[in-house]
Amino acid sequence: MALKITTRDQDGITVILCNGRIVFGEESSQLRDQVKNHLAQSKKIVLNLGGVSYIDSGGLGILVALYTSARSCGGDIKLANLTQRVGDILQITKLSTVFEVYEGEQKAIEAFA
Repeated sequence: MALKITTRDQDGITVILCNGRIVFGEESSQLRDQVKNHLAQSKKIVLNLGGVSYIDSGGLGILVALYTSARSCGGDIKLANLTQRVGDILQITKLSTVFEVYEGEQKAIEAFA
């Protein structure tokens, strides 16, 4: 399943909803381009990963690179609605200690306050 990305703005925070797989190649490049475009406008981004069924090492690499880019320009990326599989991968790779992860999109948005 190809990655589908939809975006919306809520209270000055960009919410990016991902559905599908975040894997090395076109999918991860598409996500990188979308997030970097939004970082130029909004320094606060929530990645809603509730529809992500699978993420590979390339996808994890993109998430880390995006987080680093956001932090270096004074922004932040928070993750929301992780599926069991994605949450487990973040735990195994210890990336759950890097990212702020929230159970719901609204909680991630409120965390920016």
